[in-house]
Amino acid sequence: MSATGITPDALALATGNLLRWIAAEPRVYAQTMEAWRSSCPRLSVWEDALLDGLVEIVPGAGVMSDARIHLTARGRAVLAAG
Repeated sequence: MSATGITPDALALATGNLLRWIAAEPRVYAQTMEAWRSSCPRLSVWEDALLDGLVEIVPGAGVMSDARIHLTARGRAVLAAG
């Protein structure tokens, strides 16, 4: 268990869930934030996936809430390996 009280296996499971959720159908930023943003500093699945280069925000012509969320090549590889 880490200093945060969350095991690496739990983090990997949560990250896998996020990647599968994004891969399942087209997602936009607002929808993703509603489902995955956390105010808990111990469980930052969305933020960690973004920093690790597993997901990307693809801006559209409109507001940020309409930006598309995609898996990166690295994210697709992690998903395929999991």
